[in-house]
Amino acid sequence: MRRLISFFALCLALLFGAAPSFAADSAHGGQLFSANCAACHMGGGNVVNAERTLKQGALEAYLADYSTDHEAAIAAQVTKGKNAMPAFLGRLTEADIADVSAYVEEMAAKGWT
Repeated sequence: MRRLISFFALCLALLFGAAPSFAADSAHGGQLFSANCAACHMGGGNVVNAERTLKQGALEAYLADYSTDHEAAIAAQVTKGKNAMPAFLGRLTEADIADVSAYVEEMAAKGWT
């Protein structure tokens, strides 16, 4: 159903000359997180580097541009990777990365509870 709606929105945007805008789906992001990220980041932690968690304070301290746009900063990290974190562009689509970023931001705001 989601793909049908996305396809329909894209068709309308192309027809009327507008750029399509899709809201991120944090529920889908949670599924992707469980499948791709939880091995290293279970509960917002970090098994490789204990300081660089996915908790809001660590995201503010370690992600460039987090104060400007939380989800975009998370998406940049997921897309390109850095240090021990691998890049996920190519493994996940840009829409998937947006969904994971929305999920991480939502959980960070809740304190990963």
